[in-house]
Amino acid sequence: VQLVESGGGLAQPGGSLRLSCAASGFTFSRYRMSWFRQGTGNGRELVATISSTDEHKTYNDSVKGRFTISRDNAKNTVYLQMNRLKPEDTAVYYCHARGFFASEVYWGQGTQVTVSS
Repeated sequence: VQLVESGGGLAQPGGSLRLSCAASGFTFSRYRMSWFRQGTGNGRELVATISSTDEHKTYNDSVKGRFTISRDNAKNTVYLQMNRLKPEDTAVYYCHARGFFASEVYWGQGTQVTVSS
């Protein structure tokens, strides 16, 4: 099982980045996918979640209206489009997969997002 994030980097305040998470080794279309983030000195927080069928999406209040989660089950990939970035969005962003059974939980290695002028 692998979750490989990409697309992180440095962005200016007000800018945009698009994160991708490529999944392999499990039946991606059966899993609920999420993005978490962890800033320096902070705990890991849930940013956004998308259901396996793409019918339901939820967002942390701090990113509502700025971030959009999406998925392409044909490509086994989940995305996070981040617009109007703020310095407080600076964090390591992690891809997370959760299946039906409690043991079906997987994490990516994380990608750094830094928002700074």
